[in-house]
Amino acid sequence: MKSLALLAVLAGVATAAPKKKEPPKKEPPVEKPPEPAPPPAPPPAPPQPPPTASQRIVGVLDVRVEGVPPEIAAQFQQQLEAQVDTKHFWLAPRSRMRETMANSTKWTEGCVVGACLGEVKRQTNADLVLLVALNGSGTSFGYVVTLVRTDTGTVLAQEAERCDVCTVSEALANATLATVKILDAVPDQLPDDKAAEIAKTQQLMAGFDKRQHQLEHHPRAVGTGILITGLAIAAGGAGLYFVNHNAGIATAAAGGGLALGGVFALTF
Repeated sequence: MKSLALLAVLAGVATAAPKKKEPPKKEPPVEKPPEPAPPPAPPPAPPQPPPTASQRIVGVLDVRVEGVPPEIAAQFQQQLEAQVDTKHFWLAPRSRMRETMANSTKWTEGCVVGACLGEVKRQTNADLVLLVALNGSGTSFGYVVTLVRTDTGTVLAQEAERCDVCTVSEALANATLATVKILDAVPDQLPDDKAAEIAKTQQLMAGFDKRQHQLEHHPRAVGTGILITGLAIAAGGAGLYFVNHNAGIATAAAGGGLALGGVFALTF
């Protein structure tokens, strides 16, 4: 009996003993969604094909911007490339021109007109170069587009305009159209400036020789006129002599004096 009672007491104690708490279950970590992959880089632009025999090389030598975003220069070239007549022109962008001219030991930055452009022609084979200036302030924008020959370094054509109330896009579009207009007006055969200068010089010399000839013969013509007039007056005096002796003698004397003056002019 004592054993049974002891067992009962122990069982009660065991039942009354607090139960051990189980550790909280860990929730599985939340996986973050993978970051989207960056968009693929645009494929590189295909290399520009070399110019053909029917294309005239035109280089964009300089594009200056002032008061407008710097990227306007790149946008101008992109629009020009899209609109230029590729059947007649092969457009060399500014970056290509600068890269080519960097190989020259005679090229100096800032050469835009004059004989120094001969080096541009030797290095790039460009017959013409474009100089573009884009500027703006507020709502006022302007441009100057100049086309220059590389063989003579002279300006072939130029377009300039300013808009007091317009946007950058409008000014950029107008500058592009003006450039296309200039290029479309380029003749197939550029005028021979040297021949024109020689012809002009010859014309000036011919005019000088003509004037010199006139000056040399002017006294002779005057002298001849005086002589003829004097002789006519003297003849009239001779006829008047039979009517009025004194008047005839005076008239004849005046005519003789005038004729003598004519002879003097012809002699000296």
